[in-house]
Amino acid sequence: MEKLAGLYAEHIATLQKRTRVILERQGLDGLVIHSGQAKRQFLDDMYYPFKVNPHFKAWLPVIDNPHSWLVVNGNDKPKLVFYRPVDFWHKVPDEPNDFWAEYFDIELLVQPDQVEKFLPYDKATYAYIGEYLEVAQALGFTHMNPEPVLNFFHYHRAYKTNYELVCLREANRLAVLGHTAAKEAFYAKASEYDIQHAYLMATHHAENDTPYGNIVALNENCAILHYTHFNRHAPATHRSFLIDAGANFHGYAADITRTYDFARSGEFHELIVAMDEHQIALGKALAPGKLYGELHLDCHQRVAEVLSRFNIVNLSADDIVSKGITSTFFPHGLGHHLGLQVHDMGGFMADESGTHQAPPEGHPFLRCTRRIEAGQVFTIEPGLYFIDSLLGDLKATDNAQYINWKKVDALRPFGGIRIEDNIIVHDSHLENMTRDLKLD
Repeated sequence: MEKLAGLYAEHIATLQKRTRVILERQGLDGLVIHSGQAKRQFLDDMYYPFKVNPHFKAWLPVIDNPHSWLVVNGNDKPKLVFYRPVDFWHKVPDEPNDFWAEYFDIELLVQPDQVEKFLPYDKATYAYIGEYLEVAQALGFTHMNPEPVLNFFHYHRAYKTNYELVCLREANRLAVLGHTAAKEAFYAKASEYDIQHAYLMATHHAENDTPYGNIVALNENCAILHYTHFNRHAPATHRSFLIDAGANFHGYAADITRTYDFARSGEFHELIVAMDEHQIALGKALAPGKLYGELHLDCHQRVAEVLSRFNIVNLSADDIVSKGITSTFFPHGLGHHLGLQVHDMGGFMADESGTHQAPPEGHPFLRCTRRIEAGQVFTIEPGLYFIDSLLGDLKATDNAQYINWKKVDALRPFGGIRIEDNIIVHDSHLENMTRDLKLD
């Protein structure tokens, strides 16, 4: 990872510049960024898996160490207060010595309640950035998560540094290893549970290392958008497989989805092929200057074309869209920003002050409406599903007369289709990180 280390200096310089700009605007002297704290389970002495503050891991790839702090002002070398307790019960983190360590003045913190001596004495002009407001108040902060500061960073997070792009490519590489192993397990007639373990083994991830809970669905479970059950028993018949699973590298996420037909022939297989062609076309339509919401509308038109072509709906594509029928079969957004978070912040912003970019009329629940620009990273994930509850709602409307219910019932056991790639927008071209790694 020599290349990664070489790009890190530029990354830190970019964050310093952004910090300097927003501090000057807000009349602040600095930010104190809290990594977070481990959360204890109710009425127990066990803790939930720790998830780091994304504003903290934006600066350095420390994603597993609670009670750590950053003090930054955009000019001076950032200070890292690194939690390293004396503890014979748990693994104590090593003293920082990785490629990033030289860019910080590092102080070691033994007890969380001793952090105040490492923080600025006068906190009147420093802002706390983090989740634990009661801790910030106890330490004497009066500025906590100022909205203009958060809006500024969330807006600019969309523009990835070269260091971040390398991290995202590596996360995709790891995820593709997992997807390949999962596909092989499916065709070997494994259970959802065993497919999940094949994925984790291939990525060298533990379950809590993945950026989100993997979706590993067989047959009718493919119709459950956020299915995370992992049935321990293989079904009597393997028909379809939908896997939505990512990987993590230095705090950056991959988010990839594929759908497979066990028979590799027949109408459901042909539906997958059709949706795959449209997914590729939608990815190629990412272009600087275009609103992401325009792609979402294009996706509905394409889903309508599939519904019409396969005689699932006995109408033209234009009529299917105008009657709102596509929303039954494609009930989610086309995609979102990707980076430090799976659904990276800033996807609804028209500018750095946080002005809301409205979604297309009739589509209020999108995860991204922003104008597309170079340096941004997106997912493209169209879907087509046979969801019992939504089909039931459709059946109760006047549009029921246009549906080929016999065909719908034949496709219900397959659940649905979603295909998702991770794509970088460059000035002169697009980089499909997922397809470049030959994941079919």
